[in-house]
Amino acid sequence: MNDLLVIAFPSEEKAEEVRQKLFTMQKEYLIELGDAVVAVKTPDGAVKLNQLFSTTALGGVSGAFWGALIGLIFMMPLAGAAIGAGAGAVSGALTDFGIDDKFMKDVASAIPPGGAALFLLVRKMTTDKVLEGLKGVGGVVLRTSFDKSKEDAIRAALTAQPAST
Repeated sequence: MNDLLVIAFPSEEKAEEVRQKLFTMQKEYLIELGDAVVAVKTPDGAVKLNQLFSTTALGGVSGAFWGALIGLIFMMPLAGAAIGAGAGAVSGALTDFGIDDKFMKDVASAIPPGGAALFLLVRKMTTDKVLEGLKGVGGVVLRTSFDKSKEDAIRAALTAQPAST
């Protein structure tokens, strides 16, 4: 089962820093993320999503490959690649996996301009070690699907003083 966690930060840089810290924890098998997106609210009020994967680009690349392959059968690999890339890009743009883009934009609209929100889809985590790693990073929990005790532990870890090294 996946759990959702949304944390607001005062800047995009801080949200990116925490996301990178979580990626490091993922490499150490302390957490397994299904998705990790930074949503930034621009000064004009628009919300920009910094996602890990561009489904449009992935669709275009795979479409070009399959289009060229099919085009070889009809002796028109370049035309097949062009048609395949276009179809793949459209298909990729219409595909969404992980956290719903509309939901992220709706939630991120509540943060102040210049602020950012980190959206995490957590599959599994070693709670005590992850919370220790997040201790003192700051941020405010906006939404979560964790139970009350885990939510309180996350809030406490974010606001706690980091352990001295």
